[in-house]
Amino acid sequence: MAKKLFDYQLDETVDGYFLLKDSEVRIAKNGKKFLAINFQDTSGEISAKFWDASDQDVDHFQAGRVVHLHGKRENYQGNPQIKIQQMRLTHAGEPQDVQQFVEHAPLNSDTMQEAINQYVFAITEPNWNRIVRRLLTKYHDDFFNYPAAKKNHHAFAGGLAYHTLSILKLAQAVSEQYPHVNRALLYAGAILHDMGKTIEMSGPVSTTYTLAGNLVGHIVLIDEQIVEACQQLKIDEQSESVLLLRHMILAHHGLLEYGSPVRPHIMEAEILHDLDELDASIQMMQTSIGHAEPGTYTERIFAMDGRNFYRPLHDATKGDQPEQGD
Repeated sequence: MAKKLFDYQLDETVDGYFLLKDSEVRIAKNGKKFLAINFQDTSGEISAKFWDASDQDVDHFQAGRVVHLHGKRENYQGNPQIKIQQMRLTHAGEPQDVQQFVEHAPLNSDTMQEAINQYVFAITEPNWNRIVRRLLTKYHDDFFNYPAAKKNHHAFAGGLAYHTLSILKLAQAVSEQYPHVNRALLYAGAILHDMGKTIEMSGPVSTTYTLAGNLVGHIVLIDEQIVEACQQLKIDEQSESVLLLRHMILAHHGLLEYGSPVRPHIMEAEILHDLDELDASIQMMQTSIGHAEPGTYTERIFAMDGRNFYRPLHDATKGDQPEQGD
């Protein structure tokens, strides 16, 4: 069986077929072009530099193409990296289906759809329920297929719905612990909070940001869709219920410098922000820890202040439990 990217150990020769998830042209200090690359397969992604790239190289090695790679697994500043020795596009008869190299959510779309629908039933406020149903229907296919991010948390096919479902499960636990929380509002906000990423991003393969994503962003994009849904459904967009729902979306990044146009000013908005942060952080740590050997540290996680995390020798995630008496 062919090795995956993260099966290769430090200093081991890498030889196999991988997807170019990203391939960006940059200029080195010597003035020559190079490609900043992220190789991907179902085990994850690892970065690389293709130095002294010719115009032909730039044309050949574009994001979304499958290549045969010969190189070496290295570390650079605490992060895994591939030193490219040889690279070419695949030939006829070799792997070329990009879907073979795309990481997917642990749950399939049908399972996630059924689970999320149960939470929709619990949104008892009529305006919120109608708006959520309208937008879930409108963006259904992309919502259950897109990643939740290009690079950091839940950056895999189906990651958007998986992240949403994770937050809903956390929201259910919080609302059971704290009965005064408006469960229906929290569920509605959780389902819609990242739905704008279906407009912000290009899709699950070699994900890029769309023009609207770069210039407007997913928070404003889905807020616009909520207003449009209100107009179509004949709901007063200035009613308190709609303004509360819009606030949930607009405030979910928590801070102005993180992209929210307003900070949370209702309890449910603060909870949604906290749960969003919690789920994203756990996913990033879990992914990195899964790539580290017991007794070692993970790569540095840029989105978590560049920190790395220690994987204990007796790691419960792989059943490495201490013996009796240890």
